[in-house]
Amino acid sequence: MMDSVTSGSYTNPNSTGSLTVMNGQTSLGRNPSRSASMDGDYRMKVRESIEGQDLLESSLKLKPYEAQKYRRKALWVSWISIIVTLILAVAAFTVSVMKNSVSAFGFGFDASLDVLSSIIVLWRYSNAAAVHSAYRECIACLILGVVFVLSSLCILGKAIHDLVTKVLPEVDDFLFIVSIMSGVLCLILAVVKFLLGKVLTSRALITDGFNSLVGGVMGFSILISAEVFRHHDSVWFLDGTIGILIGLTILAYGIKLLIDMVPRLRQTGSYERFE
Repeated sequence: MMDSVTSGSYTNPNSTGSLTVMNGQTSLGRNPSRSASMDGDYRMKVRESIEGQDLLESSLKLKPYEAQKYRRKALWVSWISIIVTLILAVAAFTVSVMKNSVSAFGFGFDASLDVLSSIIVLWRYSNAAAVHSAYRECIACLILGVVFVLSSLCILGKAIHDLVTKVLPEVDDFLFIVSIMSGVLCLILAVVKFLLGKVLTSRALITDGFNSLVGGVMGFSILISAEVFRHHDSVWFLDGTIGILIGLTILAYGIKLLIDMVPRLRQTGSYERFE
């Protein structure tokens, strides 16, 4: 006579799941505590990597597909920024030569810097697997810091030279158009870069946004100094003074960036994290 099992359950204490016998049928269920433990171990490893400066905080905030989506947006914004600021740089340098405008020269130089900083951001996010890499972030910020310092010295040198030699700016409609376009476009780019930098916790993107913000301020400063000089020619030095202030601002930001990033670079090493 054969024994039949009608109902009941049996759990193997050495197994990772539970074997249940119901009405002669068996089913193997997953142990929820094991899944939770594995997920907890993964998050712990990520947190340890962040504490060890290997990953950015975005690795905890964003899912892999979200990180890649924002990475692609950063690449698109960088390409648009390169095209727009390159056109504005050519226009600003043209105005600077034709109208002896220090602010126009400063904006042209800053626009060129914006092109370079956007190229650095392109490199920063060119590797899809390194979207959260703190080491890659540090390298990009260090390069930006050096470029900021060198560019600020050129802007300061030009502004001081024109103040000493008392170079007077000239005003026309072309200068007005360049000022308005550069101010508006650079401010829009700055806002978009700041938002993406916040989501991706990327200081390189935020620095690129700061550079676009400075470009926008420069664009409007060209207009302001030109209009003031048109009505009050005794304030001829306003253009050069604004150039000096902007040069000092870029210099201070560049130095601060280098001071913050050099120690972090030593901590991160050459670690690259893959999704």
